[in-house]
Amino acid sequence: MRVYYSLYGHLLNKERLKQGFKKVWKSKGAAGIDQQSLHDFALNLSDNLDQLILELKTKQYRPQPVRRVEIPKEDGGVRLLGIPTVRDRVVQQSLNDLLTPIFEAQFHPSNFGYRPRRSCHDAINKATMFIRRYGLNHVVDMDLSKCFDKLDHKFILRCIRKRVKDSSLLELIKQFLESGVMINGHWQATTIGSPQGGVISPLIANIYLDEFDQEMRKRGHRIVRYADDILIFCRSRKGAENALIQATKILEKRLKLTVNTTKSHIAHSDEGVKFLGVEIGTKYTRVQSKKLTCFKAKLKAMTKRNGGKPLRDVIKQVNLILRGFSQYFRIANTKGEFKKIASWLRRRLRSIQLKLWKKPSRLHRWLKQMGYKPPFNYIKMSSWKNSASPLAHHAMTKQWFLEQGLVDLGHVATGYVFSEYTEWKCA
Repeated sequence: MRVYYSLYGHLLNKERLKQGFKKVWKSKGAAGIDQQSLHDFALNLSDNLDQLILELKTKQYRPQPVRRVEIPKEDGGVRLLGIPTVRDRVVQQSLNDLLTPIFEAQFHPSNFGYRPRRSCHDAINKATMFIRRYGLNHVVDMDLSKCFDKLDHKFILRCIRKRVKDSSLLELIKQFLESGVMINGHWQATTIGSPQGGVISPLIANIYLDEFDQEMRKRGHRIVRYADDILIFCRSRKGAENALIQATKILEKRLKLTVNTTKSHIAHSDEGVKFLGVEIGTKYTRVQSKKLTCFKAKLKAMTKRNGGKPLRDVIKQVNLILRGFSQYFRIANTKGEFKKIASWLRRRLRSIQLKLWKKPSRLHRWLKQMGYKPPFNYIKMSSWKNSASPLAHHAMTKQWFLEQGLVDLGHVATGYVFSEYTEWKCA
């Protein structure tokens, strides 16, 4: 295992810091406690980078406290985020780019979270392969309570020190960990944890949890991990129970993390294993019902009949989440579900257009232009019931919506098929 001694000097390169800023700019993000936005920093980029280099070179650079932000979670709790200042994000990004190649080679092949050229789809594919190809149908689904907030600082530095002996770089990482957080204008020390929202936090979490990955590997367990979402695959219920005990001991005793015992459980693939928004079954993969419910709620909020926007504007807005949702969940066997949602969405859009036309005569005129011959029934244009009427369907066909630019979920290719490339990639 190669050990690195002199790395700090690489951070004193203006081009490296500039590349770091470009990545921070691409990721966007809000301002930190100093209220300096990305745009403000970019206005005087060269001087700002020179100032950072001077502070780093003279060892006078000090990270500022992160800004606390609370994000509501689906289960009713909140996720605590820490937003560093732009200048700190630039240094963190440069540091992340420097350390990632060093640690990337050592990571467990079943670790897919926050790693280059790896994705949620890769994690789902490998979990599917363990269940369907290898017959590991008993799955330990582990949940960690506030993983990022409970990382032990000494353990983090000890893990990094195995590969990096540069004391200046280790001191810089320590400063980031101990920079503190501003809550309602008051500074609060951070004795444990790495703020979720910091650029370097995902790499630190991967370095930290790699200790768990490698220990499970030594014990012969098949795992798939994405950040703090952990699955352990076993052939029997008894084996899964033993794996759960071993994994809990490693996580809580050695890594000083907390396993959420109310959410951690053993599942069988016949019932479906919930992972990264999908349910992986012995013969199927489907979207979790709560994800579908949330998705439809978003569409419903965007397609209200009293919105007053032209239909094309509504379609442009809707397409953004249609593309994102379909491209992520196309990995599941969701052809039928996608078709149902597409049909339901077209009805909502028909309802909007009828309301915009206001008068039946405008609907009739459009039908005549399309080649239909009167007489036509007069319908109430603001009625939800009439959005499913034959007149509405004839006036606004599926093809017509495609011409308006609507993304058709029914045309999205779904379902994953194993390939030699994927199996090699996930080996």
